Amino acid sequence: MRVAPDYQRLPAHPEPAVTGFYRTCVIDTVLEHSPAEYVRRPVVPSESPTLGLSHLQFEALLTAARESVNRFDFALVAMLGLLGLRVFEACAADINDVGEEHGHRVLLVVGKGGKVVLVPLPPAVGRAIDGAVGEQDHGPILLNRRGVRMDRHCATRRLRRLSEVSVVRLPRMHPHMLRHTFVTTMLDAGVDLRDVQIAARHADPRTTMRYDRARKNLDRHPNYILAAYMAPAT
Repeated sequence: MRVAPDYQRLPAHPEPAVTGFYRTCVIDTVLEHSPAEYVRRPVVPSESPTLGLSHLQFEALLTAARESVNRFDFALVAMLGLLGLRVFEACAADINDVGEEHGHRVLLVVGKGGKVVLVPLPPAVGRAIDGAVGEQDHGPILLNRRGVRMDRHCATRRLRRLSEVSVVRLPRMHPHMLRHTFVTTMLDAGVDLRDVQIAARHADPRTTMRYDRARKNLDRHPNYILAAYMAPAT
């Protein structure tokens, strides 16, 4: 493995790929030590800068999508917000990906790194997908106005259009905001962090926690749980 002559000229905060490259050089005895070993990396914020929708906002968006004349809007919002799909996963989903497994309707999803998972479909999401599919028996689930597969840009435009007609004021929408909403709404509903992590397909629970805009929400502070548990003595 060859190393560029100026390998010692490192940025102040080398990316993980750079540090990994030099670590491999050391392992392969190309270098005696990694020049990135003692370089401090930027601290990753404990909270994601992107916020999900509140419960009321999410309800308003679902209502706007369900009442839309565009039959794909409800399926789009349901797949992003109620299944937690990434926008590329939702747009890539085909009609033939819907099936049954152990008595559950499921959607076969090809995620990051080509990982294939079966995502169960709650009845509301199943109805939304059925409404989008109509009489079709093959092809994409989500189509644009030209009748071809929806892409992330079209999905963003549809979400922003829905936010404009919503009865509740919504922020400027983008697809990943609904994935945040998927995570934070489950946490607000009391779902265990580990179960949320599995549903969101996060390899690290810290990623799930970064999505949780409501970690400081006093309504579900553990003090209340402890006080309720000790109520007979107090």
